[in-house]
Amino acid sequence: MPTTPTLHGAITALVTPMHADGSLDEETLVALVERQLDAGINGLVPVGTTGESPTLSAEEDQRVIALTVETVRRRGLAGTVPVIAGTGSNVTEHAIAYTRAAAALGADAALVVSPYYNKPDQRMLEAHYRAVADEGGLPVVVYNVPGRTGGNVAAATLMRLAEHPGIVAVKEASANMEQIMTIVRERPDGFAVLSGDDSWTLPIMGVGGDGVISVASNEVPSAMVELCAAAARGDMETARDIHYRYLDLMRVNFITTSPSPVKAAMAEMGLITDALRMPMMPLDEANRAQVRAVLADLGLLGTATEAVA
Repeated sequence: MPTTPTLHGAITALVTPMHADGSLDEETLVALVERQLDAGINGLVPVGTTGESPTLSAEEDQRVIALTVETVRRRGLAGTVPVIAGTGSNVTEHAIAYTRAAAALGADAALVVSPYYNKPDQRMLEAHYRAVADEGGLPVVVYNVPGRTGGNVAAATLMRLAEHPGIVAVKEASANMEQIMTIVRERPDGFAVLSGDDSWTLPIMGVGGDGVISVASNEVPSAMVELCAAAARGDMETARDIHYRYLDLMRVNFITTSPSPVKAAMAEMGLITDALRMPMMPLDEANRAQVRAVLADLGLLGTATEAVA
């Protein structure tokens, strides 16, 4: 198994850029990864939920991971900017296979979403994650997002999983601060707690968390890097300033199901084509107007340049 990467700060849940016909836009993907690296991002997550992994073929999934890894290596940042591939499935055998494939491509860790739809209980969840960690060949980040999966990974279950040497972090998107604080308090040394919601980054880091797997950093990577860095060094005034400056962007990214809003925003910024695969669709005009208004207020319409504070 690869060396466990240090997971902290702002880690971008990358969108997957597509051409107007829905095919993978490899050139733009590489450009987006380059932009992230230029901003000093602390990690990258290809083919997560934000990357539309449910609608990618296995070959496309692996190509996105490979291009991300290759770009990080070409920049001399392998081992410094970890690549955490989305490899989750509601079939344990598939999650293991996806994780092995990501390991073969050079990923540093795997982001494994809890099984969705079939709603395993806590005993089954624990067995699922242990199997992926035992057999997948990569350090595992547990992704707890009950709003997407229909089930919660309880704090007690996660703490048992954290004892496994191959389970190294959690992306917590439960919106349950009591649960998150319990995890932060009881986790073993070296187990990272990452926010799964941009707007929760500051509160979670304020109680001892380590960073965020971020959607907003697709748009404003430098700002999210500095927010996390400020919180980590105890400069909460700076962290709050950045948090409140970009709070409306964090909110509008979820005005409807992600990644439609963030892709719309990035298209308005001139970064990508606003193309998704069904059942996801581009925003309707009413929602798009709200995205434009937020971008205009931040000075981001038509430009990839951001102001941190």
